[in-house]
Amino acid sequence: MNRYFYIIIALVASFLVAQEGPRHYNYNGASRQMNRIYYDELQESIYCGCRYENKKQIDFSSCNFAPRENPKRKSYRRANRIEWEHIVTAHNMGHFLPCWREGGRKNCSSHNEQFDLMEGDLHNLYPAIGEINGDRSNFMFSQWTNDPPLMYGSCGTIVDFKLKKIQPRKEVRGLIARVHFYMEKTYEIKLSSQDRKLFGAWDKLYPVDEKECLRDERIFQVQGDHNPFVEKSCLEQKMPK
Repeated sequence: MNRYFYIIIALVASFLVAQEGPRHYNYNGASRQMNRIYYDELQESIYCGCRYENKKQIDFSSCNFAPRENPKRKSYRRANRIEWEHIVTAHNMGHFLPCWREGGRKNCSSHNEQFDLMEGDLHNLYPAIGEINGDRSNFMFSQWTNDPPLMYGSCGTIVDFKLKKIQPRKEVRGLIARVHFYMEKTYEIKLSSQDRKLFGAWDKLYPVDEKECLRDERIFQVQGDHNPFVEKSCLEQKMPK
């Protein structure tokens, strides 16, 4: 009896969320919602799949992660904390806006409603180890080798600082592609023909899995909208949410 009661409650909650429509947050508001999405099986970092207890307790043994930086350097400290990473970077979201040309991200966050919505969209945020978040900077995603020279222990994500690009581990390439498609559809953030080709390939090679469906459903419960490029596959494959 209790099981059916909770199912009914969940269905009613989903209906009410759908009736209200999306309720997007700015970045600070979105940051406060992240723990409502990333817990139990989703509580892991995007680039290396490291489990974590809280933002300052990362289980490096769960992913065989090792910091790249020298312990004496400032950026090394970021290896020991979780940060909320924009999959589509703030620079790529805002550089075409007048507010960005007049004062960068800080100016846009204070004076542009569209940028606030983009910056706080939960579909575009994911927990990341701070060092890799910093190394990535505003580099675009790419793929240039099938045998990456490991940079962070046995983590499959690598960064090319000279060419300013990042190659993510295989397990999240499909998710990254579908987030870009969502951001383009929702905010008209245009993809280059090269990026579209790459993300189209990743979308096919690395299809939606149960974790991505769960992530999408939790974001829907908090923010009020789905990523249609994820939801369609979840419904077609009848994956659990």
